[in-house]
Amino acid sequence: MPTLPRTSASVLAATLLLAACGTEGGAPPGGENGEAPVQAEVLCPTDHSAYGDTQPSEPSPRPSGRPSALPLPSAEGATENGVRITALHSWGPESGCAGVDYSADFELTNQLTEAATYTLTFGFLSASGGAVDHGERTVEAVGPGRTVKGTVTMNETLGNPPAVTGVEVTKVRSVPAAEASSASGTCPKSGVHVYADEGDAAMGLRVVGLHLVNCGTLPYRLDGYPELELQDEAHKPVDGVRILEGTDRISTGLGGDGSPEAVVLGPGEAAVMSLAWRNTTQAGEPVNAPYVRVWARPAATPVMVVPELDLGTTGRLGVGPWRKDETNRGAGGTRP
Repeated sequence: MPTLPRTSASVLAATLLLAACGTEGGAPPGGENGEAPVQAEVLCPTDHSAYGDTQPSEPSPRPSGRPSALPLPSAEGATENGVRITALHSWGPESGCAGVDYSADFELTNQLTEAATYTLTFGFLSASGGAVDHGERTVEAVGPGRTVKGTVTMNETLGNPPAVTGVEVTKVRSVPAAEASSASGTCPKSGVHVYADEGDAAMGLRVVGLHLVNCGTLPYRLDGYPELELQDEAHKPVDGVRILEGTDRISTGLGGDGSPEAVVLGPGEAAVMSLAWRNTTQAGEPVNAPYVRVWARPAATPVMVVPELDLGTTGRLGVGPWRKDETNRGAGGTRP
């Protein structure tokens, strides 16, 4: 049964490494065979490319440096939900790039009928087939039918690195590009950032916070509860789940109780509400709803978040009212 996603310390370290080493901006979609370059992580700025010459105007989706190629378990590379592993590399001390043990190249094909933003999770595998570590990549705004290329990394470990002999795609999540959530960056036309946090899970109780930041220039009013639509892995609506106003019937002390009050957010101010559920499984078929489409207020632009609701057979989701988040003073973001 799926659980709430967690980012390990090692994956976080890899993310920080990429941010520290620098990033090349991706070019607009184009190219032959429907392929489009994506944002390229530069692990080690260097003039040497182990992957052949790359035109400066066409940023490579692969890291620079001197890695050693490793054989893939399958020469063809199996495709999982439109994602195919194309290469696996080891980055030893001789590579000239500190901070990375392994990297894998992949190709992603958008099999949907609209542009989508993808979050991909990969497992780096040992010879026994067990996962040594995980890596995650987000690929934004892939056009329908297009194929893009990218790289995911496993950061350097203390001591002797584990022997990695393979890599697999463990999870693929996609949301319509027009409805992708964001916590910062360019302010959407709606004037608000909407996103879900990583949540908390203990003894079968799940709680995820849904956040809204006014990144616009005008006040933004919220009153009551957001409107939600639960979707399964195929983006089909999930029926048979009772959406409860308040979280007290799920558990007490979660901060989602009480009567809703009007919340007016000035520019840079934020609001938060809670989703709460239990993943108890008894008689019946467990219900999983990875996606939640959110309307923050009536007639608002919908935003899709991915809280990975594993509702078990409980059939209930508690929804707290919007309240001002005094701990989050957003910077507002950049207007498009």
